[in-house]
This record gives sequence, structure tokens and C-alpha cells, in this order.
Amino acid sequence: MWPPRPPLASASAAVPPRQHYAFLTLPNYTLIALSSAIEALRMANRVLGREAYEWTLVSEDGRPVPSSSGLCLTPTVALDATAAPNIVFVCGGLEVRRWVTRSLLSSLRHLSQHHVALGSLCTGGYVLAKAGLLEQCRAVIHWEDMAALREEFPRVVVSDQLFAIDRDRYTASGGTAPLDLMLHIVGEQHGLGVAQAVCEQFMVDRVRSDRDRQRVPLQVLGAFHHHLIEAAELMEAHIEEPLSLDEVAGKVGLSRRQIERLFKRHLGIVPSKFYLEARLRRARTLLLQTTMSIMEIAVACGFESPPHFSRCYRSLFGCMPSAERQSKDPRVQAAAPRTRGKAGRAGAQRAADTTTDECA
Repeated sequence: MWPPRPPLASASAAVPPRQHYAFLTLPNYTLIALSSAIEALRMANRVLGREAYEWTLVSEDGRPVPSSSGLCLTPTVALDATAAPNIVFVCGGLEVRRWVTRSLLSSLRHLSQHHVALGSLCTGGYVLAKAGLLEQCRAVIHWEDMAALREEFPRVVVSDQLFAIDRDRYTASGGTAPLDLMLHIVGEQHGLGVAQAVCEQFMVDRVRSDRDRQRVPLQVLGAFHHHLIEAAELMEAHIEEPLSLDEVAGKVGLSRRQIERLFKRHLGIVPSKFYLEARLRRARTLLLQTTMSIMEIAVACGFESPPHFSRCYRSLFGCMPSAERQSKDPRVQAAAPRTRGKAGRAGAQRAADTTTDECA
């Protein structure tokens, strides 16, 4: 197919060579992730006053692919019919596992063998991992899919960063994170001033780096107390081997009672229940996005036994794990717990309270 391409030019080069990026669109890809990446390149060209970047939309068969919003972008060409790109980005979105084919994996491996750099946007990292092209690489994926990726591909170093660059692998999480990845590339090739000028055109306040995280727990709920956020982050980082509440309190420099007051004041919930629900939501993600057994999921989420796990799961989500696995749309269903009545809420509270910190 394609001959080898030279590596990306360094910032020290007088005039970096023109770059060509291909965006391989999979059905239900996330439009904002793709458009964020392309718009960064378009604006970089405008700021530079020349065509420093070109891009091509590709699909396996050359036909336009519908995004998750139902929109199709043109022109789209076949993957093996475009001129040799510097990087091919796999653009994923909803139900990415459905669109993985043997021919797709073979094409990506072929590109890697011919020294074409590979990247991904949103959930596209799953496809690269499935092809065995992210082993021993630091990589990112949309935060909803991180737990499943870690479990299914333990040789991939999954990070919660906005984006990651590891040798010739360029992975970005969802939303506008691809904008930050492209700005980083533009800054490396043409200087930070060019990247900042692109930010100004888009009214973005700063160029986020690969040290920025995708998601800070609780901030989406409007809770910004730093000790509370730190405690929640500790809980989310210790799902398989839960910490006791005393351990959480000690690590954030507070007493157990102070932690309990913070959760009660800002979230209206006891810490043990918050921790339990965080573990159950992680379990739900694994249940719907992987083929792990219920026993394996119970262990991975720190439960003593499958029956204990099933009781807690039913209290929170209103059904047994085995029934949940049959839901028709994993990503939609995994977004939030089902509405519970008073009995269900009381059951969840009892589950949290009777396990002390549940966390054991």
C-alpha cells in the first residue's frame, strides 16, 4: 500500500514539511472530536499563511460514514486509496466494538508495518488496542471506556490524560481533547506562538497539555472543595482493593469525622455510600462493555462475593447484573443509575451502611 513516511519534523526545523493526516471514520464516530482536530489544522494554516497541513477523511470502503449525530461528511475516500499520510487517526464513538472487523485490524497493522504513525480520537483507541498496536504504549480513551480498556488490554498503559503521545502513537480522548492534541503538535512543529494564536481565534483560554486530566471527580457536580475532590479521586483510584474511610481520611490529611462532614455537607451522602456507588458504576461499565464474567467483575470492583455484589447492584440499579448485561445500548444505559423508589434508595443506603466502609 503505502511507502514509509519520514517522522514528524522537529520544532528546530526552519520550515517543517507539509503534514498530511488521515481520519479513519467508524460508524457512530463522535463529530465534535473529529471537527476539533480538523479545525485546529485549518486555523493553523490560516495563522501560518500557508498550507502546512492537509487532511483526508477516509473509511474502509470509501463511502461516507454517519457520525453519532447522523451527519455524514464528504468527501470521503477509501483507506487504501489516499496518498500516504503522516498519521492515520481512528475516529470512534458509540458502540465502537461493533465496528471492528478483521479487515480493519489488518489494514491498521499493515500501516504500522510500513512505519505510518497511528492515532485515535475518542474511543478509537479501542481499535488500536484490539489490533495489538498499543502494547506497552501510554494511551488514552474517553473516560467512560478507561476501565474496560484496562481490563481487556492489560499491556496497554491506559492514562486519564486528555491526550498522550508515545513514540509514533497519538491518542486523544473525547470532546475537544483532539483540539489540544493538534495544538500540541502544531506548537512542536511551528512554535508555541502559532498554537496560542489558534487558541485566540477559537476563544480558547489556553493550550491544555498532556498533564491535564479528562475528568475531575465531583467538579461536574459543582463540588469544588479540594479535600473532597482528593478523597473522591482516591476512591476512584482504589476500586479493586478499596481503602477504609480512615485510610482515605489519613491520605488527605483530615480526620474521619471531617471527611464525613464534607461529604454530607456538599453531596448529601455518607462517604461509604459514595464509595459503594462509585464501585457499582465501575462494575456496570465492565458489565456492559466487556465479556468479563460476573465473578471477575465482582473481584475487580472489590466485592467479597458475587451474591454480595448482586445484592448491592440490584439495590442501586433496580435489576440483577445478569439482566443488566442484556440491555440494548450499553453506553446510554451506563450513563446513569435507574430511577429508584423509596424502597430502592433505602436498600442502597442499608447496603452502604452495613458494610461499614463497604470498602473492606
